[in-house]
Amino acid sequence: MDKIVFRKMTENDIEAVSQIDEKSFPKPWPKQIYYEEMNLNQYAKYFVTTVNEEVVGFCGTWMVLDEAQVTNIAIHPAYRGRGLGEGLFQYVINYAVAHDVKHLSLEVRMSNLVAQRMYKKFGLQPGGVRKNYYTDNQEDALVLWVNL
Repeated sequence: MDKIVFRKMTENDIEAVSQIDEKSFPKPWPKQIYYEEMNLNQYAKYFVTTVNEEVVGFCGTWMVLDEAQVTNIAIHPAYRGRGLGEGLFQYVINYAVAHDVKHLSLEVRMSNLVAQRMYKKFGLQPGGVRKNYYTDNQEDALVLWVNL
């Protein structure tokens, strides 16, 4: 049986996170951004999920006062469809609630119906649209919100 763990991200996870980012997004973040987020941004909180000690997913947030903004979340393509994204997202929500976060928001591609269904399971509701949000193809982003 696989050993699945959800935990805070460390600098040692950046290489694996960067590879997942490259496999998941048309415009992945440069590795340096993750170092800067972890070391220079006091509001950034990053989390990973591991399967048998291999990093297979990550989620980044900015937590400011009582609000959290999800910056990115991805599961390695080979591990999708196993509920790991839901588990990781629940872990992030639990962390946020434990740190007095009251509101959580994120943007998701209008075309990413799989992610939208997952977020709706957690009570996130549409709050608006950001026109031409994604720079790779000018796709709109659906803004989702939830009170925790």
